[in-house]
Amino acid sequence: MHRRPLPATAHPADPTRPSPETLAYSLTLPAALASPALARAATRAFLAAHGLRDIMDAALQAVGVLTAAACQFTESPDFYLALRYRGGAFRVIVYDRHPRHTHPRLTAACDARRRAALRVLACVCRACDGDWGFGESREPGAGTRMWATLPRVSATEYGAGSSALEPA
Repeated sequence: MHRRPLPATAHPADPTRPSPETLAYSLTLPAALASPALARAATRAFLAAHGLRDIMDAALQAVGVLTAAACQFTESPDFYLALRYRGGAFRVIVYDRHPRHTHPRLTAACDARRRAALRVLACVCRACDGDWGFGESREPGAGTRMWATLPRVSATEYGAGSSALEPA
């Protein structure tokens, strides 16, 4: 009996080599002490594959701080990490399930704790002429969205000077 070969998939694999513009990864990681190191290792591999080694230092610092904060604040066993390169900038978004508080004093206290946990991220973004923030997640499941945007041009220079992490 002769069997016919299986048909090709409707969406064959893209043969295009990775480039900065094709960097788009999403990961769900456990809210565990090892996750920031795993996130940095994965980011290192993604950046290298996409020809973005020049922003490695700044990107790894941002990913490490954001994922550590997610592990600290989330109320679930995992959190979500998205890495993108668009418009000449590396973007990191982390969603954790820590809900926004309804009482104004609790909101202010929680925001102050989160801002303190992200202090190094603020310094990295300032050194890279980038941007960062956090707020209520627009994704289903609520929680908090934290993010950083690092322009490639200035992130390339990160770490070259000794004052990159000194407070302004």
